[in-house]
Amino acid sequence: MKYTSQLNSKLMSPSDAVQMIQSNDWVDYACFLSTPITLDKALAQRVGEVENVKVRSLGFPGLAAVAKADPEGRSFSYNSWHFTGADRKLHDQKVCNYIPLCYHEGPGYYDNQDITTDVMLLRTTPMDSNGFFNFGVSNSFTWAQIRAAKKIIVEVNENMPYCYGGYEERIHISEVDAVVESDNEEMFCLPEPKISATDEQIAEIVVSQIENGSCLQLGIGAMPNAIGKLIAKSNLRNLGVHTEMLCDSFVDIYEAGCIDNSKKKNDIGKMVYTFALGSKKTYDFLHHNPSCSSYPVNYTNSLEKISANDRAIAINNALEIDLFGQVSSESSGTRHISGTGGQFDYTYGCYHSRGGKALICLTSSVVDKNGTRHSRIRPFLEPGTITTLPRVFVNYVVTEYGIVNLKGKSTWERAKALVSIAHPEFREELTEKAKMMNIQM
Repeated sequence: MKYTSQLNSKLMSPSDAVQMIQSNDWVDYACFLSTPITLDKALAQRVGEVENVKVRSLGFPGLAAVAKADPEGRSFSYNSWHFTGADRKLHDQKVCNYIPLCYHEGPGYYDNQDITTDVMLLRTTPMDSNGFFNFGVSNSFTWAQIRAAKKIIVEVNENMPYCYGGYEERIHISEVDAVVESDNEEMFCLPEPKISATDEQIAEIVVSQIENGSCLQLGIGAMPNAIGKLIAKSNLRNLGVHTEMLCDSFVDIYEAGCIDNSKKKNDIGKMVYTFALGSKKTYDFLHHNPSCSSYPVNYTNSLEKISANDRAIAINNALEIDLFGQVSSESSGTRHISGTGGQFDYTYGCYHSRGGKALICLTSSVVDKNGTRHSRIRPFLEPGTITTLPRVFVNYVVTEYGIVNLKGKSTWERAKALVSIAHPEFREELTEKAKMMNIQM
């Protein structure tokens, strides 16, 4: 191979590679399944040897070794752009900080030098015959991180799917400082979410809003999976995909013959995404698949690119919504759960698409471990709860009791609409609270 000598000159052990990291450095991990698992473990071994090494991650698949190794934070400070379940636990233990992020702006933080990076660590496919390492199932803002970094260390995993891209989906051997061989662990797979009867009710309402030729964005969780399964069984055709996350549901819909991407304005014939997360089925589907195209997030989540497609449909989850129409999808009080992600981007972008709709979906209530039912439509968000979507941006809201459009409605009309899709047990109370809060004219 033409580039073998270059590769051999840069190959080193994980422990040797992380010696490039010095005290007080800012270290960036690539996002989601491009997270450098082997290098993270090697860096954690330097606990007590370095001081104040600050690590940034996004969607780390599992518990970050640097956070577990140093609970007092003397050697490492672990920070996340978007919490996973593991990050949430680390945050509860006070060893993980959240970094607020509007997803499409991510590359700009690096390119505009709002933040600095000393060393960038990423997991890729093995080098190809042309000397390139493919980023696989995670693009996000990897190249922006690379551009900002002084040193680049690549961790190779043979199980990483080779994913074709529009641009910025690979790096050349000449552009990296070190290459590390990993133990080639299997790609992290999301557990199959349990779909409830309520999820299926909501899915039926959502699918009724989708037309032939619509362009889809789906979020994560049981509800999007239920929606995907229902679409796959439907007569919908000529659907397109322009999404931030490519999940199992899209594979099901594609294989059912519902997706051909023929009606899109950009990237005709291709499913566009910036990261993939799901089961092995999805990773196998993406491997060397020319019908799919990976782009950086400032392309997939660009308001212009989203709205350019006709009948763009955004389908996202929320934790709760208040009677003013404010949506929280990332915290419960002061306890941080996930992150803003691209929910803002797609809610705004799809509303501005010709014939587009942005749907926020949630079950009307939740039952706690003690058996007590709580409404997820609340008079107002609990103090400390983060507002993911300001009320002026919210379009459609869906529960198992129906769908309402909040655009153009007065505060009283909005409250009345939301009460109509609340759990019946709470409707009278919510109406009285609205009056007490002087929402009614």
